[in-house]
Amino acid sequence: MSPEITVLTLSAAAIAFLHTVLGPDHYLPFVAMARARGWSLRRTLRITLLCGVGHLAGSVLLGLVGITVGVQLASLEWFEGLRGNLAAWLLIGFGLAYTAWGLRQALRNRPHTHWHSHDGLTHSHRHSHRGGHAHLHGEGAASRSLAPWAIFVIFVLGPCEPLIPLLMYPAARESWTGVLAVTTVFGLVTVATMLAAVFLSVKGLEKLRLPAFERYAHALAGSTILACGLAIVFLGI
Repeated sequence: MSPEITVLTLSAAAIAFLHTVLGPDHYLPFVAMARARGWSLRRTLRITLLCGVGHLAGSVLLGLVGITVGVQLASLEWFEGLRGNLAAWLLIGFGLAYTAWGLRQALRNRPHTHWHSHDGLTHSHRHSHRGGHAHLHGEGAASRSLAPWAIFVIFVLGPCEPLIPLLMYPAARESWTGVLAVTTVFGLVTVATMLAAVFLSVKGLEKLRLPAFERYAHALAGSTILACGLAIVFLGI
């Protein structure tokens, strides 16, 4: 391996780590959804892994096609920017829709009182439709099945911005082996960092219990996803 490829490979690891850690959209949506929906840690990590691979696949494929057919780097960067904007706005749209649905669920599940009469005696009990009193509604079941796929589609559309211009094209000047090396390292570090961030966040939140906010969990998850999308569009994160 040439010194240039060695430097690019080390740079790929560092860039992948920083790109993932500094981009909260790479892990916060999974943490928020896991908390709101009661996903197991294994399921959360499985969904994170799937989305991470999809996130990388689009940029890798685009970069390989561009290098093979000789597409100018500026054209690929323009297209990646277009994909990035589309993914960010989809994240905003999904966050808004999920927040609205979460607020509706919170309103429906607010604590309320039932009155009962037995043998001439009247008594009441107060409860909400969460936990042991939860009712499974059709729209809730559909939301549970569609939400992970919506996140997956958004991640597939979202580009890995540094991969093509900073790593794949420079490596292609040396060899295809170099392209394979930097792409593999970038992908492995990106996915590993996503999984580590999600794992540590989920485990940390297991100890945090805020009963008063439990029925707003879906709305808070939607707001978190919405904030990630807005940060990408307006702050360039």
